[in-house]
Amino acid sequence: MYVPTHFAEDRLEILHQLIQAHPLGTLVTLEQDGMNANHLPFEIAAPSADAPFGILRAHIARSNPLWKNLDTSTEALIVFQGPQAYITPSWYEEKKHSGKVVPTFNYAVVHAHGNLRVVDDAQWLLCLLHRLTGQHESKRASPWHVSDAPEDYLKKMLAAIIGIEISLTRLNGKWKVSQNRPQQDRLNIAAGLREGADQNAMAMAALVMPTDTR
Repeated sequence: MYVPTHFAEDRLEILHQLIQAHPLGTLVTLEQDGMNANHLPFEIAAPSADAPFGILRAHIARSNPLWKNLDTSTEALIVFQGPQAYITPSWYEEKKHSGKVVPTFNYAVVHAHGNLRVVDDAQWLLCLLHRLTGQHESKRASPWHVSDAPEDYLKKMLAAIIGIEISLTRLNGKWKVSQNRPQQDRLNIAAGLREGADQNAMAMAALVMPTDTR
């Protein structure tokens, strides 16, 4: 990924926050027939001595050939896409003077790299399902729990999936959020993005110009 210096984000806590907020990652692997991409919800575990950038965990269908065809000599790439929004040149001050402005697209993204390990362990999978479900159900008034499913049905579902774990060796963040624009342009961009009701635009406005700095 091409990352100009002014768009680089390397603070580990910020990178983890994006992954937690946008857990659906695009897992890119090299297999016998070439590149393959799968879209999976991940959990990110805290860094440790063995994994200084953290650990990603997820599960796939046992029928997915990924875990059998994987080239383990090559690291996997997981892409997490955060807020993104179109930026009109109408928000730039220079438009009023010379008209020499063009549109762009803002976004925040994390690329995670690491070796993928297949985990074929029912208890490991069950614990992962409890954590993932708890994470996504926690804000609901009446959260669904894994234990709500009949035990025999749950065993059948567990047998149909297999776990994957990726100890991260690199995390690259790119926050293209108008850092290269003058302060007034950034104020205009944030105000323009906040005019709509689009959640992506609102999230991007907060990255371009946080409310408490306006």
